[in-house]
Amino acid sequence: MKEGIITKALSGFYYVTTEEAVLECKARGRFRLDGTSPLVGDRVLCSLDAQGRGRIDSVHKRRNWFIRPAVANIDAMVFVAANTNPVTDPFLVDRVSVIAAEAGCRLIVCVNKSDIDQGKELCRIYSSSGFTVIRTSAETGEGMDELMAAIKGSVCAFTGNSGVGKSSILNKLLPGANIPTGEVSEKLGRGKHTTRHVELYSLGDGTYVADTPGFASFDVEMMNPIPKEHLQYDFIDFEPFLGRCRFNDCAHLKEPGCAVTEALNQGRIMPSRYRSYVRLYELSSQHKPWELKDPG
Repeated sequence: MKEGIITKALSGFYYVTTEEAVLECKARGRFRLDGTSPLVGDRVLCSLDAQGRGRIDSVHKRRNWFIRPAVANIDAMVFVAANTNPVTDPFLVDRVSVIAAEAGCRLIVCVNKSDIDQGKELCRIYSSSGFTVIRTSAETGEGMDELMAAIKGSVCAFTGNSGVGKSSILNKLLPGANIPTGEVSEKLGRGKHTTRHVELYSLGDGTYVADTPGFASFDVEMMNPIPKEHLQYDFIDFEPFLGRCRFNDCAHLKEPGCAVTEALNQGRIMPSRYRSYVRLYELSSQHKPWELKDPG
């Protein structure tokens, strides 16, 4: 038996990276019978049959997994944002931050294209909210060492608007990968999707990065709905104020004696973050009880 991590899945084959080599494997038939399939990012045990062909025998327990992109065991999400074409809407960052919190992932906000626009407001919002924020330029190489240090030893997924430079950053982190990049349409203000499948790229020292096909492929609509009462715990900047409201069931909207809105008025919570919370609370309120994910 050999242990490894699935770094690519393509046309029914799984490519498992072990300490010795990359094995091309098929999954055992029982995975199809019980309705489960291995995913990129899975830690697996595999073996070779009499003909020397690889076979995945078992999959270790996952810490998390996602439907689209189909990837598992993500330690950190790197949201690549920009304040130039295409301009990132903070609500997208905040929605992904909630997805990351639900999955037990760290969120790193990477403000790219700093050689064109430094994105000072994006940096201010997310550094003030307690996130790791790194200003980068795929053109000049600014911030690449800092980003590499932040993700060292982790399995990471890059996401963000198409055209913000995810693949360009990955090409900087892993010279020779030659991952296709797409030009941004000046008219539409968005980039072309360039990545067709999920693949983990090894950066060494146990660090892997998943290249995914643009923000639209990291489909927030495919995520399990979150109970509106639980949403507050997915905002890390709310944490110091939770449990300090006048009412135990405070929704942090218009209730008197709310510690969260008081902190907002004092400038201790960023207004855009609070607006995102209200929008997401309204979205969560639209779901029926049987549709909601059990937060436990």
